[in-house]
Amino acid sequence: MKRPNKAASAAAETRAPKPKKAAAVVDAAQPTPARARSSAPQATFARLRALHPDAHCELNHKSSFELLVATVLSAQTTDVLVNKVTPHLFGAYPDARALASADAAEVGALLRRLGMGMFNQKARNIVGLARGLIERHGGEVPRTLAELVKLPGVGRKTANVVLGVAFGAPEGVVVDTHVQRLSQRLGWTTSDKPDQIERDLAALFPRRDWDMLSHTLIFHGRRICFARKPACGGCGISDACPSAFHAENVGRKPPRRRDAAP
Repeated sequence: MKRPNKAASAAAETRAPKPKKAAAVVDAAQPTPARARSSAPQATFARLRALHPDAHCELNHKSSFELLVATVLSAQTTDVLVNKVTPHLFGAYPDARALASADAAEVGALLRRLGMGMFNQKARNIVGLARGLIERHGGEVPRTLAELVKLPGVGRKTANVVLGVAFGAPEGVVVDTHVQRLSQRLGWTTSDKPDQIERDLAALFPRRDWDMLSHTLIFHGRRICFARKPACGGCGISDACPSAFHAENVGRKPPRRRDAAP
């Protein structure tokens, strides 16, 4: 029997093209890769909870209806202002039926006197959602995201605030400006789109943490991790934050470019 030529076999193997690797399939629903994983997100969150054990929704309310209206009013304004407005608003319109019967122009005038911006649009929204509650839900606030987002002025974020705070059953993570900024700085997301950030956070944390996660990040953002001048020197988790001591450059919108003068 003729022995095989080892040199020829080796040369043939060298010349043979290697099989191509299959291209990776990108699933837009999957979380984006985080910038840093040196500290487990859940461990960092536990430390944040210890720093802010009193974290909670800072919109004053006595019922799910009041919370829903207050959250709609909080769009593009502060909780402090909303808390000044709602006692007067609910004094005049204490429940869904009373607000549903109101004239939107009169509600808008009240909001304007109390210093609320976008008063006409917000008045139309809260009167419209009150009418929706009466017509479709017997005056009660529904307990599903699909039903809530059908009400005027109620988006996914507002719905999850109500579901989490009033009913303890959020269907997602609330992503406001504070949550967006801190989750980027902590390396929990690389996205600047709220819907993708929500998916990233939901993938990192169990559902039982979703409601308190947003409250805790908001507390930390309002008290320590400010947008312009974060207090990294006084932050209890700076050792776990990949953005520590240069965080002012992370999680903020880029400044608008000014056109050159002609």
